[in-house]
Amino acid sequence: MTRIPDEAEVLAEFEKAGAIRTGHFILTSGLHSPTYLQCSLVMQDPARGERLCAALAAKVQAQLPDARFEMVVAPAVGGILVGYETARHLRLPAIFAERVEGAFTLRRGFAIRPGTRVLVVEDVISTALSSRECIACVQAAGGKVVAEACLVDRSSGKSDPGVPLVALLSYEVPAFRPDALPSELAALPAEKPGSRHLVSS
Repeated sequence: MTRIPDEAEVLAEFEKAGAIRTGHFILTSGLHSPTYLQCSLVMQDPARGERLCAALAAKVQAQLPDARFEMVVAPAVGGILVGYETARHLRLPAIFAERVEGAFTLRRGFAIRPGTRVLVVEDVISTALSSRECIACVQAAGGKVVAEACLVDRSSGKSDPGVPLVALLSYEVPAFRPDALPSELAALPAEKPGSRHLVSS
């Protein structure tokens, strides 16, 4: 049985991967933050990604023992690797939703049988906006979203995706509206590392 690491151990994995960045970042939500968690840097090491996703799968099973999931769905781009690896440990099929003209949809032949019990898996959630959009996509396709899981909840439980949420790490960092930036943050050039406005092909 996979041991579920404590949050200090999970945070140490991010630090070792150089995945906790500082500067001025525009988050997918549109909020600005001096800290950004880049899960892609964590997942570039297959061994580290396997450890963390195995732990996330174990935490999901421990907290939701009667969920009877049948499929994992992840929002592209950031959720794809985390969703796939978590699904592998849960022994479930994994698909992903991607944005077409700003809205999540299923492409590439992916389909959800009506009534399928779905676990949505993200890398990081901040406001849960992308989560709710992905959940709506799954529901429109006929799936039943039972819960969501993520490696990091940046809101420390303040965001509500509308379903039970299992996070491997709760890590709250400050985030500000564009019209309410601290002067020291406003003085730094802003970087937009998310994928919301990437064009799908």
